[in-house]
Parts: sequence; C-alpha cells; structure tokens
Amino acid sequence: MVQRKHVVDPETEERLDDILTVFFKGPKSFTTEDTLELHIHSGRAVLSAVLRALAKLPYCRPAVPGEFTRRAFEGGRLDLTQVEGLRDLIDAETEAQRRIAVSGAEGTMRARYAALRSQILECLVFVEGFIDFGEDVDDLGQEAMIREAHDRALNIINCIRSHLDDNRRGEILRSGIKLAIFGPPNAGKSTLFNFLARRDAAITSPIPETTRDVLTLTLDIGGFPVVLSDTAGLRETLDTVEQVGVGRAGNAVKEADLSLCVLSLPDVLCSPENALVQVPDEVKSHLKPDTIFLLNKSDTITSLPPNQSLTFMEYGDNYSKQPQFWTTSLRTSEGTQSFLDGLAQFLQSRYGDGFDYTSPLITHARHRDFLEQAVTHLEEFIAFSPSEVDIAAESLRYAARAIGSVSGLDVGVEEVLGGIFSSFCVGK
Repeated sequence: MVQRKHVVDPETEERLDDILTVFFKGPKSFTTEDTLELHIHSGRAVLSAVLRALAKLPYCRPAVPGEFTRRAFEGGRLDLTQVEGLRDLIDAETEAQRRIAVSGAEGTMRARYAALRSQILECLVFVEGFIDFGEDVDDLGQEAMIREAHDRALNIINCIRSHLDDNRRGEILRSGIKLAIFGPPNAGKSTLFNFLARRDAAITSPIPETTRDVLTLTLDIGGFPVVLSDTAGLRETLDTVEQVGVGRAGNAVKEADLSLCVLSLPDVLCSPENALVQVPDEVKSHLKPDTIFLLNKSDTITSLPPNQSLTFMEYGDNYSKQPQFWTTSLRTSEGTQSFLDGLAQFLQSRYGDGFDYTSPLITHARHRDFLEQAVTHLEEFIAFSPSEVDIAAESLRYAARAIGSVSGLDVGVEEVLGGIFSSFCVGK
C-alpha cells in the first residue's frame, strides 16, 4: 500500500519532507515481517533531518549491517547461498561476477544443494530400513539393500567430486583472477600496469628497480574481474630493500592464478635470424606451465620476424609446448590492442569456456570446505562393513549435515552467521 505523507519532527512538529510510504504486510515482505519503507528526497540535509527525527522515537533504532537480510534468512525467505548471492550481486563489478551472483540470489544454488542433501537422505533411508527390518529379509535381500545404499553414495561422491575438480573457477571469478606481472628490471612492467589501469598508478623511470613493492588494482578485462599486481624486477642484488622487493615479487607470482612475464624484446632476442627468445636466468625459476609472455619494446627491433616464427628456447622445439605470447611497444602503442584482445580471449578460454554461470555449485571457500567434509563422511560410510551399519548410518547423517550447512539448514554457530551478514551495508 502506497501513500503520500509528511515527515514531521516528533518534538518540534516541524515538517521535514513530503514523502511516499510503502507498507508491506508480513510475511509478504523481504524480511517476512511487517515493513514500512519511507521514500524521501535524497538531499543530505533531508536525510540527516529524517534520521534525527526517527532516532527520537523510542521504538526506532538504526539497523546493524546486514540486519534486514539476516531477518529474511531467519524468516525462511532466503538461505545462506541466496544471502551470499545477494551480497555478491551488490559487490559485482564485472559481467562474470554479476551472472554468478544472480544465479545465487535467485535460488539456483539453493535448489542444487537441496537436491544433493535429499539424495543423501534417500541413501540413509535404505540403511535405516536395513537396521529396522533387516531381520525380516533373507541374506540376499540384506545384501541388495546395502549394495543399493553404497551405489547411491558412490554416485553422490562422483557428483560432488566433479564440482570440486573445477580448478576453483567459481571462487576465482567471484573474487577476481589474481594476475601477477613479473620480469627483469626495466622491461616495462610498470608501464604495462599503467596502460591497463589507464592512469599513472605506478612510477615509471629508466632507472632500474623503480618499483620496490607490490602494487595492486582491480580491473575488468573482457568482462572478467582481474586483480592485477605489479612487482619489483627480478635480479640478483645486494641491496637489502631491493631483496625484500624481489622476495615479495616471487611470492606474488607464486600465489597468482595467472602470471604474465614482461620481457624487453631486444634483450631476450638472442638470435634474430632464427627468432630465438631466451628468458633471463633470474626469471626462469618463477615460470609456471601456464605463464604467458609480453615481449615489449618491439619498436626498437628493425627487422622483427612475424609472431609465429618466434621460439622460446626454454620450451623446446615442440610448437605445441610454446607459451602464449604477444609482441608490443608500450611506448608507441603498437600491438597493444592485439594484446588486449588476446588476453581477453585467453581469460575466456581458461575461465569462461564450459563454465556454467547460471548454476555454479561452488562460489565461496566455505562451500568447498563443506563439500569436502561431505565426501569424507560418504567415503567413511562405504568403508564400513554390513555389521557396522549403525555407525555407518551416522556417517550419512554427518554428510547430510555438511551439505545442509552450505544452505544454512544445519548452521547454528553465531560466528559463521555473523561473518556473513556483517559484510553487508547497513541498508541491507
């Protein structure tokens, strides 16, 4: 019900604003409780005056962060996966994050976890039937009941494992792909960092080792959230401060989901005739199987061979083992658009292709923890002999409880709930 009203100070009776009020009768509200919304003008003075007036009422108080969403959870309107989806939707900065968050907020994950839990409970029905009525059937019947329960448990394990073996794509896309830029000094790492940031986020200089610490910013590259890190140049040094920077650079590369090695093309092109590229020794130890390369300063090479003819010596003569790379000149912008397009395509092939944005099962670390617990309990159940069926049934209950904990059906720990809801803004 919508009505036009005046907001009046309860003490001075001064008219503060001309507003619209919307009343939601519980349980047909977001919180499932009776809710009154005040639609006021958004000027700071108006907002402050109305909030001061409401504070004078003895039955009104400011909501704590996430309180409205928590009441919706406690009223059964949302489960924890929907709560997390709503929070992620508010925080979403890229298209990939938005698509994942929407599926969670709409209840897609809730339905999938409910289905998993139901399958475990159905498995428990066979075990309970064996416990209660096993003496009424012959040995063949008893064996069939246990075999059916084991087969069902094994199918559930395989289903959960297929989601656990997703290379953390759901979590990575939600929180951002950690991309570390590394390489030798003066290769153009900070210039690339500024180019991607579209601003002077890092100091650039022809003097080696301008960057001493790890600089971080978040970008949208091809619709994917990327947490970009600029690191110190990798080289042997006696400078104590520089050693710390080099150590932090190595750690950033180690912890990154993806690493981008920036090299100065004239420095690493050891044989222009054969187009052989040699990675500096200080950099080799930080390379990963999926490291990608940007060969910078291509404008300084007078006769640069085409991209497809360049060969990285460290990867052998086998073309299929050669890494993904691009040649650019960050100074003249030559090849930069090709690099951006190629990087977006690389992220798509690595994190987007084959990923079900509409119904991912794992988007938070706690989801993975509970699923791993469920698998452990299901494997314990299968390992028990028929004579230990009473204990085996308890393992199934623990597995169902672990799945229920994802949605909040079996969560009673205040620390867990507090940690989720406290990350919301006050208005939610």
